[in-house]
Amino acid sequence: MSDPQKPSIHLSFSDKYTDDHSQQYFQKHHRKKLSDRLEHRMAERALALAGNPASVLDLPCGTGRFWDMLAREPQRELLAADYSEAMLEVAARVRDPAVVRRFRLLQCSAFEITLPDHSVDCVFSIRLMHHVGESSNRIAMLKEFRRVTRDTVVLSLWVDGNYKAWRRRKLEEKRRQGGEKSDNRFIVPSAQFEQECRDAGFTIVGHVDFLPHLFMWRTYVLRKMGI
Repeated sequence: MSDPQKPSIHLSFSDKYTDDHSQQYFQKHHRKKLSDRLEHRMAERALALAGNPASVLDLPCGTGRFWDMLAREPQRELLAADYSEAMLEVAARVRDPAVVRRFRLLQCSAFEITLPDHSVDCVFSIRLMHHVGESSNRIAMLKEFRRVTRDTVVLSLWVDGNYKAWRRRKLEEKRRQGGEKSDNRFIVPSAQFEQECRDAGFTIVGHVDFLPHLFMWRTYVLRKMGI
């Protein structure tokens, strides 16, 4: 795979996923078995809300954490994309070869997906949107997802109104007072994000919370308007 040109919108955190960091990312989530199971359960419930789509683009796919789950539907058409070539290479190396063969792999940015309009039934995007701090960038990404999907988007992000979000706000305030830089992870008020979804051309089918009132993770199911 050749390196993609940097897209017009570029998130600096994307450049950290070297070969070593991508392997560390795989090992980190491989160790967190309980949280991984809970996140898989959240994603499965969201896909059910989306109607168990017949074709899915996993973006960013990282090291293929959700590939086994996505591949359980034997007739499902599967695509996976990531900005990092190293992530794709680690995923292809560590996952079951029979599962890897089910996926068409793409190296691209979530802001400029190298697929035609209306390519898949569902864009499945876990652990990306919480890295996008600017509202205009979130809307731009959502519009690109809308271009590529025929029907739905399943995506996760950090939302407010829970204990972990309150703790995170305290930590951010302490960092600001100490002159520390942001770690490129952001909480978005749920009402604000839902309006951004509508502005980008989606209706909200529903959402699934990781652990309600405790954790920040929420997975939204969006449906493309005007289809």
